[in-house]
Amino acid sequence: MKILSVNVGRPRENPWKGLAATYIDKRPVEGPVRVTSPGPKGDGSVGLEGDRVGDVENHGGTDQAVYVYGNEDYAHFGALLGREFGPGAFGENLTVAGYDVNAALIGERWAGPGGLVLQVTGARIPCGTFRGWIDERGWLKTFTREARPGPYMRVVEPGHVEAGADLEVVHRPDHGVTAAMFFRAAMGERELVEDVASIPDLAPGDAAWLRGR
Repeated sequence: MKILSVNVGRPRENPWKGLAATYIDKRPVEGPVRVTSPGPKGDGSVGLEGDRVGDVENHGGTDQAVYVYGNEDYAHFGALLGREFGPGAFGENLTVAGYDVNAALIGERWAGPGGLVLQVTGARIPCGTFRGWIDERGWLKTFTREARPGPYMRVVEPGHVEAGADLEVVHRPDHGVTAAMFFRAAMGERELVEDVASIPDLAPGDAAWLRGR
């Protein structure tokens, strides 16, 4: 797959969650950006240098170090809603093309520039900030129904990312559980929960979290 854009957040007020700031306003940047593992959730750190999250309790940390969204999925939502979405519009760090990122398997690994290795950990779960940011009536229901969430990644090996670079899938587990399935289980499709929660590649605590939801 090809990296079309590398996006880093700019702080802005967050009236949708009552927090001091949100970094969902991701803007494309030029040149290589260093990617490292941010460590445990709690201080707002993410994988890309210069970026962070505002909701430190629910976002960021090791298993949400990098968020990826597909240009093909933007085209889908653009046609559905009659509006145009550019790189970073959903708050992703990497906008990519040429690969169905929602069909990526939990535990799948991608290799990139400078020795970078990323691993799929789950999928984006929509929140109040996302709803307010997109400002589309019924947006959370629409996003849930379409099940095109984009995956979260952890950083297995540090490296860098840059627009125009390639990411190569170098490992796919054999369990068949995709990022889209993770999302659908998390959003209420109970018949999927046990299949998703039983795989060994989930981030620590996610199996219990899914069963709890």
